[in-house]
Amino acid sequence: MTVRFESTGIRDEEKIKNLLKRSGYSVYTWQDPPGTYYDTHTHPDREVRWVIEGEVVIGVNGKEIVLKEGDMIELEPGTPHWARTRTGVKYICGSK
Repeated sequence: MTVRFESTGIRDEEKIKNLLKRSGYSVYTWQDPPGTYYDTHTHPDREVRWVIEGEVVIGVNGKEIVLKEGDMIELEPGTPHWARTRTGVKYICGSK
């Protein structure tokens, strides 16, 4: 599994943090303003991004995945990806 996408419908910040912590993730909340773009990069750890407000597009494996409120994506370590938001986004980040 390089990428796992799920539309969970869960947007409660504390509930998401608790779910991820129980799965062994270190977690924090992050926000990006409209127009933010992260060029292609990788992470050394398994990463989760779980949107609680707004929307973000993640580019991975030649596809664009739109994450809306309640959606999450999980990337294996070393997976090249990029991200952009036109509207702004607030999400929970998890690493393990």
